[in-house]
Amino acid sequence: MTLQKTEETTCDICVIGGGSAGLSVAAGASQMGADTILVERGEMGGDCLNSGCVPSKSLLAAAKAARSGAKAAAFGIAYDPPRIDFEAVQAHVQQVIAGIAPHDSVERFEGLGVRVLRDSASFHSPHELVVGEQRIRARRFVLATGSRALVPPVSGLAETPYLTNESIFALKDCPDHLIVLGGGPIGCELGQAFRRLGARVSLVEMNRLLPREDRQAAELLRERLQAEGVEIHENAGMSAVQKTHDGIQAQLKTERGEATLEGSHLLVATGRQPVTDGLNLEAAEVIHDSRGIKVDARLRTSNRRIFAAGDVAGGPQFTHAASYQAGIILRNALFRLPARVNYAALPRVTYCTPELAQVGLTVEEAQQQGKKVEILQSTFAENDRARCEHATDGFIKIVATRSGAVLGATIIGPQAGELILPWGLAIARRMKLSALAGIIAPYPTLSEISKQVAGSHYTPKLFSSRTRWLVRLLLRLG
Repeated sequence: MTLQKTEETTCDICVIGGGSAGLSVAAGASQMGADTILVERGEMGGDCLNSGCVPSKSLLAAAKAARSGAKAAAFGIAYDPPRIDFEAVQAHVQQVIAGIAPHDSVERFEGLGVRVLRDSASFHSPHELVVGEQRIRARRFVLATGSRALVPPVSGLAETPYLTNESIFALKDCPDHLIVLGGGPIGCELGQAFRRLGARVSLVEMNRLLPREDRQAAELLRERLQAEGVEIHENAGMSAVQKTHDGIQAQLKTERGEATLEGSHLLVATGRQPVTDGLNLEAAEVIHDSRGIKVDARLRTSNRRIFAAGDVAGGPQFTHAASYQAGIILRNALFRLPARVNYAALPRVTYCTPELAQVGLTVEEAQQQGKKVEILQSTFAENDRARCEHATDGFIKIVATRSGAVLGATIIGPQAGELILPWGLAIARRMKLSALAGIIAPYPTLSEISKQVAGSHYTPKLFSSRTRWLVRLLLRLG
């Protein structure tokens, strides 16, 4: 690259990317006294605000409201069938985004003392970044450019109109028949949402639904989706797709042979790929591949003055992971503390109904690692609050050592994402089941399920023949 008519600018830390990770680093660094520059070529807030967490959860909330009338019948209350104004639903989604956007805006960050540059960034050398007409030299750089939807190599897909999470929230009309390629969290969430909002939905997954999650929990969610009318094709690959006069035609390869699926719209939800185009990482001596930028446990790249965080770093692709990584980088870059990432207590949630939350090891993962564990389980059917609300589908499953150390927790059921928090704390602080078994939980609450399942570890010993013998002995002694 030839530098011409460029103005040299210096700073302590330069962040490339205004998504969750980049904004957290920039805000923290500036408020702690570092001269900070933030570079963002697209929309402030990144994927999470504009096409990920915020719009998808807003759409799910609308879809849940559309379904509430059906649930009300269990309480003796009847509603007319819902009349869904899809354009108004999408307006609700955009209103939520607009309400949060000022928190991620250029104006807010400039108010925090951050210099914000709205342009593309490209490295000229291991210590120089070019942004428009400026050449930036920084003590530390942070790459937080995020990810975009991964488009699989399906024959005909490039010539066929399709949706991703980046375009589906711009639809003005509800699809007549939405084909969803991908049965991970995004596919399941949006598939259920659009079904509840009136679309026919066909979900295609080359493995089993939610292959990373606890098998029993994923099966329960699959049953719920099917009960709501979602057509599910598991262990099925999409071999070809083409545009037709009426919409989309997809060819599937299933265990029972080939099949044809026709719909009005196609949503591609097969994962994410890191955004590194245009950065000229070779000039920066930063090693990367199709999975992302290579980082060590301190989130340093192969160029030790350059860090990477968020989806582009090739690790867990969650907003809360990006925020956590930002804290690790700040400790390393500003205070030179050797802070390292530890994802042992990193939770994840699939926000369907019922919600599915996980932290730590699943049963399958513990078995694959050859651990000798105890599996504890309790159902929401045993929880009085869940019974009051007719929300008894689901369970909590705990993976623990025989001595009571918590290794993992799976919750599927009402408010699972809220209920997973104490189990993450237990793993992070190496707490035993006794800590949760001994806590006083308010009655009646869903949170009692955690106390109940923790207590079940001690039940066999508490009500054993040995305990009965001891009680009788003590009673005889007066």
